[in-house]
Parts: sequence; structure tokens; C-alpha cells
Amino acid sequence: MRIVIAEEDALLREGLVLLLRSEGFDVAAAVDHPGDLLAAVAAEAPDLAVVDVRMPPTFTDEGLRAALEARRLMPGLAILALSAFVEDGYAGDLLAAGGSGAGYLLKERVGKPDEFLDALKRVAAGGTVLDRDVVAVQLSRPRPGDPVGTLTAREREVVALLAEGHSVPTIGRLLGIGTAAARRHAGDVSAKLRVPDGAQAMLSYLRA
Repeated sequence: MRIVIAEEDALLREGLVLLLRSEGFDVAAAVDHPGDLLAAVAAEAPDLAVVDVRMPPTFTDEGLRAALEARRLMPGLAILALSAFVEDGYAGDLLAAGGSGAGYLLKERVGKPDEFLDALKRVAAGGTVLDRDVVAVQLSRPRPGDPVGTLTAREREVVALLAEGHSVPTIGRLLGIGTAAARRHAGDVSAKLRVPDGAQAMLSYLRA
């Protein structure tokens, strides 16, 4: 897998390069400016871009906007956005842009290599990944008539894991309840929230 990295923080950028190369990934470029990201994508034709949301010159959303422009220029480019803060608005912008292979993680996840690499691989395979802290914010946001309040504690766990992009068998394993029980809980959640089964439908519901 061919990857480009756009990260303003030099230590984190180099850490990502070392981690990904040690896992056998082809890191084609590592840059610190959104304009350089676009140039690297055009020159290297990567499969995936790991991008810092906040980059120069204003350190607001330049990185995210550059990543979305890169995907427009190169349809099919997977994007894993990194942020130091829980910014569910930016996460929503990325996921609402459409296309397969999109993820939004807090930078602290990089410090947990197994977790970070699992998320990266799911995004590269066309999946959607949303950081658990962003999911928690979305689940806690009060909305009039929201049936989330009717969910049991276990069902809320299932909702969170679906929104993080996990499959039902993986949810069963993570919760220690098995695939059949996880599928049953996912079905109950879908019925209560009146949304179709699946991670993408759950993400759409939480963004609404």
C-alpha cells in the first residue's frame, strides 16, 4: 500500500513514517504543508493519505480541505484524518464528502499502534472509521425525540462500535458476546433508531 503523510508536527510526522515503514507500508512522501500534500498526491498516486486536519497557514481546517481536494483530483483516494481535538464538525465534513475509505482519529491513537494500524487498514480497504471520543460526543448530544435515550447500555456500546466502523463479528469479539448476540443487538438498535443495519447507516444517523 502506497501512503502519503501530511502532518505539521515534525515528531509525529517522523513517528508515523517509522511506524508505517516498519509495518511494510510504502511511505511515498511525508510533508508539512497542505499545498505539498496536493503535489505529493499528484506525483505519487498513493492509495491512502494520512492528513493532519489543522495545518498552516491558519491551523484551522487547511489539512482537511486539502485532503478533500486531493480526493477530488484522485477519486478513490482513501483519507485518514488526524486531529488533536474532538471536532465532530470536521469529522462530519469528511464523511459527508462521500466516497469509500474515510476515517477520523484523534492523534493520541497513534500512540496505540495496533489500534491505529487496524483503523488505517479498514480505511484503506474502503471502510469508514470514526474515533470513539467523537462518537461519544455525538451520542451525548441531546436531540428532541431522539430514541437513543431508549437504548440499553449494551445497545449503546454496539452503536458506538458500529459508528467506529467495526463489523458485527468484530463487535461480538470486542464485547465478548459472540457474533449471534452482536447481530441481535444490532438488529434491536436498528429497529429502535429506525435506521438500516450497518456502520454507514449508523454514521448517517449520528450526523443528522
